[in-house]
Amino acid sequence: MATKNSFLKNRDFGLLILRAGIGISMLTLHGLPKITGGVDKWKAVGSGMKVIGIDFLPVVWGFAAAATETFGSFLLILGLFHRPVSALLAFTMLIATLVHLNSGDGISVASHAMELGLVFVALIFTGPGKYSVDKK
Repeated sequence: MATKNSFLKNRDFGLLILRAGIGISMLTLHGLPKITGGVDKWKAVGSGMKVIGIDFLPVVWGFAAAATETFGSFLLILGLFHRPVSALLAFTMLIATLVHLNSGDGISVASHAMELGLVFVALIFTGPGKYSVDKK
């Protein structure tokens, strides 16, 4: 039977699994489709900033979100610039949550972005763990 100490010794491995799993998922399922979607996709994504009163430069905001989900996810996997990247990803998920709720999608649709946002906030506090570029 595993003891509390054996789990604590493997905490950093757990953080690696979490960073890699969430990072790969965000990169492939969310980031790459947005970054390769081009200007029309960036404009559509960036127009979501209206939920917080920002209605200018939607292409720029959309590209920023796409870049965060793509390159930020890659950096998350590596554990490089872990806390700033986690903060940017958390902010992106906050906007996605608000967009879903504002458009009437309901909590069941918004919950995916909300849950990922909470994971990224938690990662800000935990740090990347010892199996990361930041710790090397």
